[in-house]
Amino acid sequence: QVQLVESGGGLVQAGASLRLSCAASGRYAMGWFRQAPGKEREFVAAISSLGYGTYYADSVKGRFAISRDNAKNTVILQMNRLKPEDTAVYYCAAAPRSFDGSSASVFSRYDYWGQGTQVTVSS
Repeated sequence: QVQLVESGGGLVQAGASLRLSCAASGRYAMGWFRQAPGKEREFVAAISSLGYGTYYADSVKGRFAISRDNAKNTVILQMNRLKPEDTAVYYCAAAPRSFDGSSASVFSRYDYWGQGTQVTVSS
């Protein structure tokens, strides 16, 4: 079983930044998803197993950046200029299979999920 551990969530004011980390027990293509109360889980960002391909939801493009440290099997989600609508539980997920721009946001591509970390942005 692949283990994923997220960290870095917290409570911040609008316009602030947070840095989320996801430590994995192997090297995989990985993505970040989020889910707010009463809403469906949505795609945020993803990165290929080697770190050469990155993909973003339109709602976070230009504000969030995903990167990885392959030596540590760690994926980072740098979140800047946070908005109240970014408030959600953020989950990282690992995809055993490769993906491209058209498949990075598809839930079925990800077989393993972390426990989630809460991000709350106040106005």
